Amino acid sequence: MKTAKELVRQMTLEEKCAMLSGLDFWHTKPIPRLDIQSVMVSDGPHGLRKQAEKADHLGVNESIPAVCFPAACAMAASFDRALLRRVGEALGSQCQHERVAVNLGPAINIKRSPLCGRNFEYLSEDPYLAGELAVSLIRGVQSKNVGVSVKHFAANSQEHRRMSSDSVVDERTLREIYLPAFEAAAKRGHAWTFMCSYNKLNGTYTSQRRDLVTTVLRDEWGFKGTVMTDWYGGDDAAAQMHAGNDMIQPGRASQYDQIVNAVKNGTLDEADLDLCVKRILNLILRSPRFKGYAYSNKPDLTAHAAVTRQSALEGMVLLENKNATLPLKNVKNVAVFGCTSYDFIAGGTGSGNVNRAYTVSLLDGLKNGGYNVDESFKSIYEKYI
Repeated sequence: MKTAKELVRQMTLEEKCAMLSGLDFWHTKPIPRLDIQSVMVSDGPHGLRKQAEKADHLGVNESIPAVCFPAACAMAASFDRALLRRVGEALGSQCQHERVAVNLGPAINIKRSPLCGRNFEYLSEDPYLAGELAVSLIRGVQSKNVGVSVKHFAANSQEHRRMSSDSVVDERTLREIYLPAFEAAAKRGHAWTFMCSYNKLNGTYTSQRRDLVTTVLRDEWGFKGTVMTDWYGGDDAAAQMHAGNDMIQPGRASQYDQIVNAVKNGTLDEADLDLCVKRILNLILRSPRFKGYAYSNKPDLTAHAAVTRQSALEGMVLLENKNATLPLKNVKNVAVFGCTSYDFIAGGTGSGNVNRAYTVSLLDGLKNGGYNVDESFKSIYEKYI
């Protein structure tokens, strides 16, 4: 196989621009003429959300069964680098077996508002902790020759109007709070890819800020990998290419036209375009399918489930044990309230919605533990679902 640099030289302008968008929600575009094959990316931070048939980026359609790991907020409460490494290794092996080149995670934005709808998948409100655990998780996944996509770069702190909101942040705050975890992921985690956030940063979409994507991420931190938009992020395709954002996910025909026209009328330097295409090709070429790499056998999901249980245990935080109430002793009768006692929920929705291979509800867990459970309130729950 030729190098990325050699391939770029042989590509037409139209082929280069085609490479910048996805073939669909989850695959890069192939160029059959040059034997450039397609590779797959897939959600998500807490487990593999690979969609086999109908695809969407909102987590509406079904995905293949996989192990669902605890939410990042729970794993972060373990303060355990080695544990996060094990989680990454398990996740990476599942991705590798399913021929997924890049897992779209971890999510390492800093929690700044309790109303942020994605706080559950962000590691921490502390920049140091988020960076340390992100590095361990990244190293675990990438030890299986599967890349990660660190997201959402940067200053994403809310989901309400997430595609139009503007995070107004001064330079010192940006450097001391919002960027350190990303810096660690780039410098020490050596992440394969980064994903830009939906929001604007001080008036400009992050995927269109050259000072962020090129000056900080690439020039200051030495990041050599691929940068992609979040799905349908930003509003100016040519500006994204100039900024150093390589892939527009999943891409629209109008964006392809914008880039072609921008190069032809001179508003986008073709050298900037070539750099973006080269970095996309480098990502494709480093995936296992181009390395003669032997894919793993089907991973041991039972063993991975054990890692999940350990992660959940280590992440539990007991704030107070008044009068030594816990652990419960000589208690056999338990009344169960609340819909989540009967219908197990884990991992959240959207990119965090994993089709869990193993689940145990609170109700089932108590029964398995030998407790006599009063289910009289279940009829109330069933009445309203």
